[in-house]
Amino acid sequence: MDKFIVTIARQFGSGGRTIGYMLAEELKIPCYGKEILSLASEKSGINEQLFAKADEKLRKNIFLKSPSVYSGELIPPESSDFVSDKNLFNYQAKVIKELAQKESCVIIGRAADFVLKDNSDVISVFVHASSDFCLKSAMERYTMSEKEMIKYIAKTDRYRANYYEYYTGRKWDDARNYDLCLNSGKLGFEKCVKAIRDYIDIKLN
Repeated sequence: MDKFIVTIARQFGSGGRTIGYMLAEELKIPCYGKEILSLASEKSGINEQLFAKADEKLRKNIFLKSPSVYSGELIPPESSDFVSDKNLFNYQAKVIKELAQKESCVIIGRAADFVLKDNSDVISVFVHASSDFCLKSAMERYTMSEKEMIKYIAKTDRYRANYYEYYTGRKWDDARNYDLCLNSGKLGFEKCVKAIRDYIDIKLN
């Protein structure tokens, strides 16, 4: 099989991250999620905590209303904007592009589908599920009351939508942005993995 990249966006509680790692394990390829932050820190020389803080700003809705759509450029170290949120994303995107160029892999989140939108070997996936499924799944993993978890799921999905729209100018949950949209609550994780594998075979072979 030729080289390919699978990007996975996912609703909180849908199991998209688990599906991504299951897929990578079956195919014996790397899977990257938050590891991209540390790789971007190494690449740029910028403290990793600044990358995490930039994420937290979006998580708290502290961001400009107009998108800062990624266009590929890096801001040089001598600029006062070198550690701006925009440039922190630019370095994450640089890492994503380098990983995609090097070998087959799975990339979770980070608007990777948009960063790699011009790559012909990319399969972009959005994993979703019903509110009840996401709540039940999340409650099995975290110690919260049901009321707290409902609020946390809504907050996390709002953050992911804001992050995606801010850096891409697109709607996070718009099916037109992805090759595959999979309902993990109906299919189950293993069948989601199989659906992605089948799509890879169809697209690349």
